[in-house]
Amino acid sequence: MSEIKRVAVVTGSNRGLGNAIAQGLAREGVHVVVTARTEEAAKGAAEALRADGLSASGHQLDTADPASVARVMADVGYEHGRLDILINNAGVAIDRGQEASNVDMEKVRATLDINLMGVWRSCTAAIPEMKKNGYGRIVNVTSHMGTFGEMGLGSVSYRVSKAAVNALTCILAAELKNDGILVNAASPGKVNTRLAYGKATHTPEQAADTFVWLATLPADGPTGRLFFERQILDW
Repeated sequence: MSEIKRVAVVTGSNRGLGNAIAQGLAREGVHVVVTARTEEAAKGAAEALRADGLSASGHQLDTADPASVARVMADVGYEHGRLDILINNAGVAIDRGQEASNVDMEKVRATLDINLMGVWRSCTAAIPEMKKNGYGRIVNVTSHMGTFGEMGLGSVSYRVSKAAVNALTCILAAELKNDGILVNAASPGKVNTRLAYGKATHTPEQAADTFVWLATLPADGPTGRLFFERQILDW
């Protein structure tokens, strides 16, 4: 890390993987803006980090609300003079076992609105702040279930949403590579969170390592790539 105090926004970071990523970044000397759907949850999680001697603040964020997203990124840029890192962690998995040929379209809409559009909204709001200082690191939380090599049955809207996030990652990386902004995606694997359905193989702290690494890459680091445990995966 340079002597510049980097500032990061981690979506959905009051618990689980997002909170572990926030802790990891803060331990690297980054000021972390912890976000949650309620102000109380965000500020409570930030206070817990500060109690451990880490630099953090809390901000309400609902990635399904364009106004909320715009407000957070603008507030961070104004309050800190910069926004360097965005971790798009907030997501839902609400269609386990559903098939594409017989799906609840309301669940599809809700999933895409958070998992894809929420990521996209957050990126488009954060990028102008990053461009002001010619530096940015965007890391999108994706899943092996969204790669074509692992595409299978069930959880259809979740799979489609993560495949779309992978595509968005590649496109943004190509667009922003000359602006000092690196964009990557990473799969945490089967992490012990509410989305794991009891099949976890990693703790949030173990999975967070790759995201912290990608968020602090040097200027010549990779962009437009998909990782798991720092290893490149096939899209």
